[in-house]
Amino acid sequence: MKQPKIGVALGSGGARGFAHLGVLKVLREHHIPIHMIAGSSMGALVGSFYAAGQEIENLYKLAFTFKRKYYLDFTVPKMGFIQGRRIKEYIRLFTFGKNIEDFQIPMSIVATDLAGRCKKVFNDGPASDAVCASIAIPGIFVPQKIAGRLYIDGGVIDRVPVSVLKDMGADIIIAVDCSHTEAEPSIRSIYDVIIQSIDIMQDELASVIGVSSYADFMIRPNVAKFSTRAFTDIHEIVKSGEDAASKDIESILSMIKDWKGPTQT
Repeated sequence: MKQPKIGVALGSGGARGFAHLGVLKVLREHHIPIHMIAGSSMGALVGSFYAAGQEIENLYKLAFTFKRKYYLDFTVPKMGFIQGRRIKEYIRLFTFGKNIEDFQIPMSIVATDLAGRCKKVFNDGPASDAVCASIAIPGIFVPQKIAGRLYIDGGVIDRVPVSVLKDMGADIIIAVDCSHTEAEPSIRSIYDVIIQSIDIMQDELASVIGVSSYADFMIRPNVAKFSTRAFTDIHEIVKSGEDAASKDIESILSMIKDWKGPTQT
């Protein structure tokens, strides 16, 4: 009997994106196969590590010991405060130096073409380059240059890339949104101003596009109270991902069991 191709879309969210790990762990524990992954911003980072072949236990250890110093290489702020070379080396290490096309799980990484004002989907080439492009928060990170073009955070144009999974051929789409925020967050720095501005834009874009309607399951971990930039509550953030996924797990298993093949159009 033919089984459905299951895709997982991992969205943006900064430090809150570590909740993706909790979702992936619950899916694995219930033997739900992941045939493809699409990731934007933090979702691209977490997804690339998992798709490259890192064990979920190793990723938990990595998350719980993650420090901001791993990516803080400040530069003269011409196009961003953080150069990004340090985090690129970090990504290269934990993706085993692989190209995207060599991942164990097929993956698409979403970034924003700055000059072209459009979405760019990377599904081949060095993973570290594509992920660095996808996490390059505008104004914070220097844009990533690939093949002569400048790219910034994928979350700017596609917060939770469910449409990318459709294009990849997914039959069942499980999406994870970690970007929703509190109505009146604490704003104390230029970083907070930039992130809140992007969150407002993403919320408006998501409401217009209707992202949830494209996903069979939209998992929203309860992470609004956590900061996107403070890597101090990772245990709670990951646990939020586990809890949110557990609420939908029976419905996901039921849909897989009852799947009768792709809908004919």
